[in-house]
Amino acid sequence: MSVNNTRVAVDIGGTFTDLVAVHDGSLSLEKASTTPANYADGVVDALSMSDLSLPDIEQFVHGTTVVINAITERDGEPCALIMTDGFRDVLDITRANRPDMFNFRYEKPEPFVPRRDRFEVRERVDQAGSVLSTLKPDDVREAVDEIRDRGIETIAVAYLNAYANPEHERRTREIIAEEFPDAYVTLSHELTEEYREYERTNTAVLNSYVQPIADNYLTVLESHLDEHGVDGNRYVMKSNAGTSSFDQARQSPIEMIESGPVGGVFGAARVGERVGEPDVISFDMGGTTAKTSLVEDGEVDINTEYWLESSAREEGYPVQIPVVDIVEIGAGGGSIAWIDKGDSINVGPRSAGADPGPACYGRGGSEPTVTDANLVTGRLNPEYFLGGEMKLEVDQAESALESVADTFGTSVREAAHGILRVVNSNMAHALKQVSLRRGYDPRQFALVASGGAGGLHAATLGRELGVKETIVPRAPGQFSAWGMLLTDLRRDYVRTFVRPFEASAAGTVDDAFATMADRAREAFAAEGVLADEITIERSVDLRYDGQEHTVQTPIQAERARLTADAIEETIERFHRLHKQAYNFRLEDPVEMVNLRLTATADVPKPTIDVLDRGGQPSDARRDVRLVDFGAEGSHETRIYDRSSLPTESSFDGPAIAEEPACTTLIHPNQTCRIDEYGNLRISQQ
Repeated sequence: MSVNNTRVAVDIGGTFTDLVAVHDGSLSLEKASTTPANYADGVVDALSMSDLSLPDIEQFVHGTTVVINAITERDGEPCALIMTDGFRDVLDITRANRPDMFNFRYEKPEPFVPRRDRFEVRERVDQAGSVLSTLKPDDVREAVDEIRDRGIETIAVAYLNAYANPEHERRTREIIAEEFPDAYVTLSHELTEEYREYERTNTAVLNSYVQPIADNYLTVLESHLDEHGVDGNRYVMKSNAGTSSFDQARQSPIEMIESGPVGGVFGAARVGERVGEPDVISFDMGGTTAKTSLVEDGEVDINTEYWLESSAREEGYPVQIPVVDIVEIGAGGGSIAWIDKGDSINVGPRSAGADPGPACYGRGGSEPTVTDANLVTGRLNPEYFLGGEMKLEVDQAESALESVADTFGTSVREAAHGILRVVNSNMAHALKQVSLRRGYDPRQFALVASGGAGGLHAATLGRELGVKETIVPRAPGQFSAWGMLLTDLRRDYVRTFVRPFEASAAGTVDDAFATMADRAREAFAAEGVLADEITIERSVDLRYDGQEHTVQTPIQAERARLTADAIEETIERFHRLHKQAYNFRLEDPVEMVNLRLTATADVPKPTIDVLDRGGQPSDARRDVRLVDFGAEGSHETRIYDRSSLPTESSFDGPAIAEEPACTTLIHPNQTCRIDEYGNLRISQQ
């Protein structure tokens, strides 16, 4: 990998904080324990472990779990909500199409703002943006006075149809600044100009809920970076697979909700593109969670229909911002195995985390985890975890697994296999959610696996799904951080614009896109990016007249202006995409719902260079040990040092390739090929 300057990416995970640095063609990798008490300390620890000259860092990219943790742990700041008179209960009503429809004991999710802290003011704008009733400033002042008296310092403002006309929300901010200048304020239209009141309101609330925490965290991190002489450009990874400045992240921290995982998805897309496999399924298994996403033709799927904590039985919470389409489950190396009331094994979502960690870490953990199961079956080398920096305790792992074994009257080894089968089943289900259940045949895709635990499970999952091959890229344990170095500065704009999509509308639609592009250029200009450095991409959300749901349809990038011919081409593209998604097409009129514009600005990136390592695989063999493959039996398994494996060579399983931050398992009847870039490419014999 080579690049012209020093770029550093740091990704905070639930268990470890990963660092990847590229300087003068050399790659530096570090892994430090995550520090939940103060996440910034873990970032500094990772920087201190590296051999970099910190003042020479020109670009620092950061992915963090601060926002998602504050929401899932309900550890944000109390906030108030100012809304249109008559709509105080939007957060309680939610949506009618709830999951688990026939459960009479079903309870809707608890809103993040209790009803007592929601304040109605008189104002009204219709769906076209026309003012029906002007804002009553005295109502706002009265609400702000009460909010201040209650000691609440964060305020979300979400008025009905503000996406069509934000005049009242802007005036409300002015009044708040007069009455309560120290308050954190979120205006719904600044986060999203898309319709759907519940989704837009909840997004504004969640942004307010985490804003003080994100602001404080970024301030502390900046002070730490200043103290260590890191004064280069600083960026935060966003959920849309782009980056933004720290200042912009302070204003809209909700855009960091999937800050870390998207780096892995973007990295998987670039690896697939490089090796001639543009259709890939990204799989990232860390210490706490497993994440998966589908990449088609090299394009990462991004949409604004993201639901946090949603499941088959839970409605979850909508976040209406551009987010990479990721399915995430509580299945990581630290995920805890437990027995339910029906005497069945479950794994996750609770995790041992970084402190105390799995039982085998020897730090006080006593509950059985996935890592303990992998250690007991011989898949992990207790002397080479994190490159030998941490010794794993086999006795502690066996003791933790005894509770599971005793429940079923079986051996510890068999209990370990039960845990591994359950966690693999959970992850296979997630992989099928992004492929089979959306009309994609996984046999046409390659599986790109990463994360500290990804290599241990990838070959098993790839075989179950029947993918073309399983690819374990270089530095899989720090892959999300590496993916962050490949991203650009990016801003996404969505605007609801409901009308017939036909040739006669070309001029109107083009003018609307031009306004959105001007906003993007102004935003980038504030960060020192010139207009000619920005790339614009456009798409529209289309549906057949009378339908509710839409299909996002791109507009050809080479067309500077939207013409009647471009409209016809886009409609035909919509027909094809609709048939792929729903297996039918109609000849009905097509209606436009949303305009989408993506603006990106290029930043220096590392490149994936060809390696030249000669020799034979036998030269990299470091040991042979007995590994239990469950139903495939126990086998004397060759252990290879991955960093010494020659490129353009191959070997058969059973085998294990070890590297400091990841262990890759190759089953019997599988073959592993090392390609010219150093990727491990596993396939069935």
